[in-house]
Amino acid sequence: MLSVLEVNNLQVVYQHTVQVLRGLSLSVTEGSIVAMLGANGAGKTTTLKAISGLLPLENGEISAGKIKFFGENVSRTAPHQLVRRGLFHVMEGRRVFEDLSVEENLIAATYAKKPRPNKVHIEEIYNYFPKLAERRRQPAGYLSGGEQQMLAIGRALIAKPKVMLLDEPSLGLAPRLVKEIFDVIKRINSDWGVSMLLVEQNASLALSVANYGYIIENGRVAIDGPVDKLVDNQDVQEFYLGIANHGESKSFRDVKHYRRRKRWLS
Repeated sequence: MLSVLEVNNLQVVYQHTVQVLRGLSLSVTEGSIVAMLGANGAGKTTTLKAISGLLPLENGEISAGKIKFFGENVSRTAPHQLVRRGLFHVMEGRRVFEDLSVEENLIAATYAKKPRPNKVHIEEIYNYFPKLAERRRQPAGYLSGGEQQMLAIGRALIAKPKVMLLDEPSLGLAPRLVKEIFDVIKRINSDWGVSMLLVEQNASLALSVANYGYIIENGRVAIDGPVDKLVDNQDVQEFYLGIANHGESKSFRDVKHYRRRKRWLS
């Protein structure tokens, strides 16, 4: 199957001194949802920012390795050029234009593409997110966290992406809203054929929608494979799905001080 996004032996340094990624490699195939899991500080968000060209805004740089988008090296490509090619990053924390209305946020996103999407495309977004249609004239800053996340994903869809990078879409949301948003993510992938690289702390939720997964530890891939393989892996069950050896749940207190098995990084 065609690989639409490839990250090869990527190394990233902040402030010319702090190395965050240490030879990380991953691939996203056409039409797939790929989950990237790992503890805080493992390098997941940095990977997404490297792919979308946002590292220079935070004094970060790619010191080695390549990022290929549909076979072309885009390691030094500007963010707005990547968006126009079909790569869109839905960042952690929503980042909506709070003083603009819902519809004005969607209209603003149309400037990313040429020719610009029209009113019909905005109505398509409302079909996925009826709550946004109800609040189309309301300032985005007055939306709930879940509605802002819907708006952030809707802005990405307006740009007609080929690949979406999703950073913690469930962060800070009620379980009901999380289910609603992930149902839409699956529909978008199915209906539009959009490939997705999903960073998510809720491992069980991420693996429920993904085809393939990567677990990141200390800036490199510790383990990867098809979702069914990862779900059956004892280490993944214990440390990411909270399931102990005999099927019982395992509390955070039991696992928070664990040492990763050395064979993961061998």
